[in-house]
Amino acid sequence: MRILTGVQPSGDLHIGNYFGAMKPSIDLQGQGQTFLFVADYHALTQNPDPELLRERVRGVVLDWLAAGLAPEQTVLYRQSDIPAVQELSWILCCFTPVGLLERCHSYKDKVAQGLTPNHGLFTYPVLMAADILLYDANVVPVGKDQKQHLEVTRDLAIRFNNAHGDILVVPEPRIREELATVAGVDGRKMSKSYDNTIPLFGAEKQIRKKCFMKIVTDSTPQDEPKNPDTCNVFSIYSLFANEDELEEMRANYATPGFGYGHAKQAAFEAYWEYFRTFRERREELAADPGYVDQILARGTEQARDIASGTMARVRKAVGLR
Repeated sequence: MRILTGVQPSGDLHIGNYFGAMKPSIDLQGQGQTFLFVADYHALTQNPDPELLRERVRGVVLDWLAAGLAPEQTVLYRQSDIPAVQELSWILCCFTPVGLLERCHSYKDKVAQGLTPNHGLFTYPVLMAADILLYDANVVPVGKDQKQHLEVTRDLAIRFNNAHGDILVVPEPRIREELATVAGVDGRKMSKSYDNTIPLFGAEKQIRKKCFMKIVTDSTPQDEPKNPDTCNVFSIYSLFANEDELEEMRANYATPGFGYGHAKQAAFEAYWEYFRTFRERREELAADPGYVDQILARGTEQARDIASGTMARVRKAVGLR
């Protein structure tokens, strides 16, 4: 089994990234050959500052390594270090109906948010398909919001195979339904686009004040019982708490005098303790930049070897030399 995950360096990674994609991918280490790439080509759809993009790429690598990614078990590489992905993307574009891309909700959502549409944003799902199909990935752990893009990938692989034989592996999504969508501080899906995230790493006081204490709640008075099942604070707290702690928190919600401020503080403390060892590991890694460079260099070599084999089959199938 070959497992592949990509992450876009478009800003600080947040707990939605961790529970939706990072943790499921890390948990799968050892169950097959795992691949992780930093999707810097995808990040170009927003025309980021070049220096900032380079910093974010390194930051993403540090975040994943700190979260438990084992470089001896995972092929870790930058997307832009594998030029073959662009060649495969173009070939797949020639099998992609325009209507298929027009129906993608991610594109429509970003345009609705006021983002100026460009060709890269529109064809994002095709490049994502190339990212996956280039490495014969069988399993792709994704958040629920990326399920449609995986369906596009599967559709393109099937279209290509129908035309040229069994050349491309048709991947399967791996979605943990209970954690597929993590709510942000405003109750919507946690997303950098909504500016409602809780970062994985950062200053303690800033995260407490600007994230946890700003989680949106209803107007139930402090002296009245509250419903944890409809509370965004409880939803976030449940990511970090065990069963006994959740039961105790439910009892607190039913107790008059227990306010949302108390719940927010408890959620922050649970979050801060949950990621304590991650923060310590990240500081150690950041102090040794050469180590990160070595890991990326090794991963790039491994990824290129596999990509060249796939492209040899694809080029022959479509009639290229």
